[in-house]
Amino acid sequence: MLQLSSQIEVAVSFVREKWPTVPHAAIILGSGLGGLTEEVSVEASFEYSEIPHFPQVSALGHRGLLVCGTLDEIPVIAFQGRFHLYEGHDAQRASLPVRLAHGLGAEVLMVSNAAGGVNPGFQVGDVMLIDDQINLMFDNPLIGINDERLGPRFPDMSAPYDSELMQTAIEIARRENFVLHQGVYIAMLGPTYETRAEYRMVKQLGADAVGMSTVPEVLVARHAGMRVLGLSTITNVCSPDALGETSGDEVIAAAGTAAGKLTTIVRGVLASL
Repeated sequence: MLQLSSQIEVAVSFVREKWPTVPHAAIILGSGLGGLTEEVSVEASFEYSEIPHFPQVSALGHRGLLVCGTLDEIPVIAFQGRFHLYEGHDAQRASLPVRLAHGLGAEVLMVSNAAGGVNPGFQVGDVMLIDDQINLMFDNPLIGINDERLGPRFPDMSAPYDSELMQTAIEIARRENFVLHQGVYIAMLGPTYETRAEYRMVKQLGADAVGMSTVPEVLVARHAGMRVLGLSTITNVCSPDALGETSGDEVIAAAGTAAGKLTTIVRGVLASL
């Protein structure tokens, strides 16, 4: 972890040369959810391959573009795509966008993902507000000698997702009259979708939705002292007793059905900051 500070400084300087504004929030957009960047008044953009120390993305439905600008006149940065452990990255590298966002001055992180619905009350196209998480990825971005400039050795994780931001999101959903579930997100390594036995396991562990991302990013955000809002789009229903086949293309298509709800929540929460 000790080399991270210098790497982050280089990446931050690179972005600031073209976009010196301090963002109020950073948004990480998951599979099939990159359309939110179309709502941003773009002032600068960067391919991930341009940003120092950033790897390239290979995941389906991830553009690999950092967009800087304003959303409803509020300065934001939006990461159109993320890095996954199943692409061969470790958790530290997968969470580099969060380190960059914090280095640029963002105090709030909004993360979205496509997830399988374990809770039997969920339907495809629903959105779940993440109120807690379980790490079954067998990696942690904070492993190694801690750099106190980045955060404490043992960050508290009793409330990884910010209660005030969550309450604002709930109020927005009520006002706009759409369902917003609330539950626990469990992260698996992937890239295979879960077996019937694994779905039964994660349900017994207390998960409401399962995916292959987000947890490393949230761990780093809390390490850095950022406030976090997490949103999962339910792209397939995971009933182990009636399990159908799932493909990446189907997941991306299903994620797009919830784009309007996500955009409404993100804009509303930004307005409240």
